Amino acid sequence: MNYVVTRPGRYGELWAFVAEALIAFILMSVILWLSNTRALNRYTGLAAGALIMVYVSIEAPISGMSMNPARTLGSALAAHVWTGFWIYFTAPPIGMLLAAELYVRLWGADRVLCAKLHHENRARCIFRCNYGGPGRSFPTDRR
Repeated sequence: MNYVVTRPGRYGELWAFVAEALIAFILMSVILWLSNTRALNRYTGLAAGALIMVYVSIEAPISGMSMNPARTLGSALAAHVWTGFWIYFTAPPIGMLLAAELYVRLWGADRVLCAKLHHENRARCIFRCNYGGPGRSFPTDRR
């Protein structure tokens, strides 16, 4: 058994790092754009799931497709295989932070509605929320 260890593919650690940072950047960009667009925010989860499906089939041979340091740690710990381990703890956060920074610079911090992705329920939002809620308008309505 190989414990499903995440490790760089045949192109090496540099390309694995670039690939992990890129998929994290794209995923975070899509999530930010959809979740903060009134007409599209309900599709955020579907788009994220579709991207993960594409990443698993296309990007996995390059880097192993982790994007989740906890998943990488768990399998590496069990198998005692640490090849390229640093990649999976650095590249995804860098890619996501770059996406967030770019989003705020392009659209402004006032266009960020909320970190919570699902507001169509009775659960209280624990974030500094700009979401208008069901039946109410968004304070920063971007179409």
